[in-house]
Amino acid sequence: MAIASFQRMTNTEKLGGRFTFPGTSISVHRMGFGAMQLAGPQVWGPPPDPQAAAAVLREAVALGIDHVDTSDAYGPHVTNRLLREVLHPYPESLVIVSKVGGRRGADESWLPAQSPAEIRAAIQDNLRHLGLEAIDVVNLRMMNMTPTEGPLDAELRALVEAKREGLIRHIGLSNVTARQVEQARGMTDIVCVQNHYNLAHRNDDALIDTLAKDGLASRPALHASALLGAPHPSTESRRPCLDYPSSPLHLESRFAAARRARRAATVRKACEVPNSLARHFRYC
Repeated sequence: MAIASFQRMTNTEKLGGRFTFPGTSISVHRMGFGAMQLAGPQVWGPPPDPQAAAAVLREAVALGIDHVDTSDAYGPHVTNRLLREVLHPYPESLVIVSKVGGRRGADESWLPAQSPAEIRAAIQDNLRHLGLEAIDVVNLRMMNMTPTEGPLDAELRALVEAKREGLIRHIGLSNVTARQVEQARGMTDIVCVQNHYNLAHRNDDALIDTLAKDGLASRPALHASALLGAPHPSTESRRPCLDYPSSPLHLESRFAAARRARRAATVRKACEVPNSLARHFRYC
């Protein structure tokens, strides 16, 4: 019993403490689980080893992770169906965050799907494949290669209507500019923003500072392993792919200490990363 309690405490510490989404009662560990790579190569089709993919999900929950990031576009439908197959009925503490705004083409391409009808259909697909009556958080994902200015009114109105109907509980944004965040907050409550951000890609420094000042969650996409040279999960046994910057559980299980230290030093030098990055990782 004492050993188990100590292990839970150790895992909680490695998961970075807790964060409460603003204006909600949802509290999660700062490190979550990015389920994107549970699908097949190029996030298309079923995983090469479904049993290994299922084991990853079970391990993530066993480690104390209580926040899963997903989308029905992953596979498509594959990741959400796997989540339901392995974890449903979901632990009471598990928070599921999905996203809408994109779809997959028959050629495996990523395409925008942002009309009100497409957004509503995507929410229904997520609900059906996850086996949920309501999704904790749904992010509106803009499908430009990089955040691009433009109105979000119609897309947000579709999400606000879905929230009013009880299909989703809270709204977030993904791949957006600071101006779009401001515009969205003028229309509805926004609880999180997920943009491309890591040690080498830090264009959102100012936006993250603003979000932190206002108590909003910043959920960086593209994790530390992409910088440190971790093999892609489709080519290696599938360990938890944590899509946030500080990933000790993930990194400790994947790298030899010497290789990890050497590459980390190279990244710090190349990016001129300061000794302390705490201000950037308020929500991971």
